[in-house]
Amino acid sequence: MFDIDKWQEIYSTIGKNKLRTFLTGFSVAWGIFMLIILLGSGYGLENGVRKEFEGDATNTISINQGVTSKAYRGYKPGRFIQFKNDDYDFVKSMKDIDHVSARTRVRGTSIISYKNEYGTFDMMCVHPDYRYIENLTMISGRYLNDVDVEQRRKVVSIGRLVKDALFKKEEPLGKYIKIGSIPFKVVGVFDDPGGDRDLSRIYIPISTAQMVFNRGNDIDRLSITVGDATVEQSEAIVDKIRNDFSKKHHFDPEDKRAIFIWNNVEEYQKFMRLFANIRLFIWVIGIGTIIAGIVGVSNIMMIVVKERTKEIGIRKALGASPESVISLIMQESILITAFAGYIGLVLGVGLLELVSKNLQGVDYFANPEININVAILATLVLIVSGAVAGFVPAKKAASVKPVIALRDE
Repeated sequence: MFDIDKWQEIYSTIGKNKLRTFLTGFSVAWGIFMLIILLGSGYGLENGVRKEFEGDATNTISINQGVTSKAYRGYKPGRFIQFKNDDYDFVKSMKDIDHVSARTRVRGTSIISYKNEYGTFDMMCVHPDYRYIENLTMISGRYLNDVDVEQRRKVVSIGRLVKDALFKKEEPLGKYIKIGSIPFKVVGVFDDPGGDRDLSRIYIPISTAQMVFNRGNDIDRLSITVGDATVEQSEAIVDKIRNDFSKKHHFDPEDKRAIFIWNNVEEYQKFMRLFANIRLFIWVIGIGTIIAGIVGVSNIMMIVVKERTKEIGIRKALGASPESVISLIMQESILITAFAGYIGLVLGVGLLELVSKNLQGVDYFANPEININVAILATLVLIVSGAVAGFVPAKKAASVKPVIALRDE
């Protein structure tokens, strides 16, 4: 039942000791404020890294050409490993591979035009599966398909920014753009979570590029996805690729410079483990700071009990129960910690919102935020901590004998 007299007495006690109450509450508010800021910053870093990974599927493995650094079975070091179309076929036949695409670039032919509009864009020559490797989403039309590759069609899928630059408000599907002086039919417009750089690309069939731009059967890179493979499974796939390619291209399998393999599964998991450890560290620091504030509250309540020993003795002499004395002290403790903690929580969330609005586009840092469940948990921790902080001095106050309390000076 709500006891208005008890609350008035608590407010009166707080009013008589404004500075002491403020400093005590400040320590609690600072603790929860720092916890919110640290957690929000941790999530901001994690979101930023996740955003960087969004440009590609997180389950990709990329295989790049290199130069041998070791002699191997009569072959001298310094030999360039050139990938060919049969390397694509070789990788595609492997087990545990989800999607696979070769990739090559044609340099010096990236000036793209449509009517009187011109632009310089990054041209990628790929297989249809590259859509899944880059996490592309089609806005209109379609991406490249197997028939395009088989028939060496002069078709192109363009990024949203390419469409805006060349076609303005005109519908691009079915129109022809020129790559250099060669016309290509636009079959689709895509969106890419990787950002402006990836949206300023155009994709053409790799077989068409090899024919039109005299690339023979050369390719520059191979990219694959490995489904839901674990880090250990992806590492086994990497080892198999390296060993199989060493036999095919005659280089030492221990020669890391012959081919470069980037395992995005492993790198992504490394970052996730790192941020899990960072979150744990932040919680330890934040909880430690809150505990320091709660200890301050407990010490203040001990002083309050000491100052009010005679008053408590009179209360007990007039028939006040130990439970009512404990309730009085604990309510004051909970009020201070809960109110101060709420202020710290609101200020922390407000600062995170302000930072989030003014730090758009910063690399490796995005959307610093605090999970609502974490905020609720922090509030509950404060209430419980306030109760614990007040219980020890309240228990001591309840155990005071009226005769001894009345003698206290």
